[in-house]
Amino acid sequence: MAMNQIPGHNIYIGGIFCLKNKAALARADITHVLSVLRLNPVEETFASYQHLSIAVDDVDDENLLEHFPAAVRFIQAGLDGGGGVLVHCAMGKSRSAAVCIAYLLHQQPGALTPQSALEGLRQSRPLCEPNDGFMKQLALYHEMGCPDDVTDNPVYQRWLYHRDVEESVACGRAPEMRSVRFEDELPVQPKENNTGRSVEIKCRKCRRTLATSSFIINHEPNQPNHAKVQSGTECAHVFLHPLKWMRPSLFPSAAENGSDPDADSTYDEYSADAPLSGRLTCPNSGCGANVGKFAWQGMQCSCGGWVVPALGLAKARVDIASQINRATRGPAGPAALGIRLPPGMRPPATEDPNSGRGNL
Repeated sequence: MAMNQIPGHNIYIGGIFCLKNKAALARADITHVLSVLRLNPVEETFASYQHLSIAVDDVDDENLLEHFPAAVRFIQAGLDGGGGVLVHCAMGKSRSAAVCIAYLLHQQPGALTPQSALEGLRQSRPLCEPNDGFMKQLALYHEMGCPDDVTDNPVYQRWLYHRDVEESVACGRAPEMRSVRFEDELPVQPKENNTGRSVEIKCRKCRRTLATSSFIINHEPNQPNHAKVQSGTECAHVFLHPLKWMRPSLFPSAAENGSDPDADSTYDEYSADAPLSGRLTCPNSGCGANVGKFAWQGMQCSCGGWVVPALGLAKARVDIASQINRATRGPAGPAALGIRLPPGMRPPATEDPNSGRGNL
């Protein structure tokens, strides 16, 4: 099948057989060729071009995201040199389309979305259709702001962590401790929300602080017509990212071997018998109360929504305090964009103190 030019760019997309059409490549002034597939390249085929090979398969769980920055740089180098760039895979449908979308997003991150960029590709090549996994990775790339390096980005690192968990659960075991992201041990801590309101969660029995707003995972309730869930049912748990105090509950064998849950993790331990699910206990050695539960395979909240993996604090066993930080509270107040708390943790609407109501 012939190669097709992306509208407005000197970039062409096609399958592997378009490499045999030397006349078409010459007419398009192709100087750079980007191969997005696993192949044993014949040196003569690419002898006249600058060539970059990205060895990936067209499957949902392939990590193409890590290659987007290098691909974007290569394409830009070709265009800056005044030539044309050919991006190809086997059929010119999924892998090559995903890389071209990544380039377009990098050029116009505020104007395009993965879906709108795909629609632009289809104007010249209707068969373009990246697989679902690649489209999700493009959405993550766009969410990150299309950076020049993704490896140190927290969004990318969390995505890798979830992939490791999914692979482990698929094999019927808990993930390795070295692959778990204990969020409060990271060099860059998550920022508090900018609503001017913070949340602190404490053990109800001993008052030990367990989490703050930064580590809460939002989840959406299931559809109201779910047969087993009544509409408006309040969440019974607050779901969190993994925190270092959870390590003895998640990996009991490591704790028994003397690992300090408050020490920085070296991520080199592995517990073959780590449970897939179990209880979360208060890290206070003098308390040890059951404060929630975890399930690497996921858990359905009482509101009907699913959280995977699930590490939840039971609301009946913790105290949740909401405080207003007036130093950061802007004119939008609690309605400003920021973390969206699960149902049952959202504060009631308050009247404007400057409205004059209640002063009579």
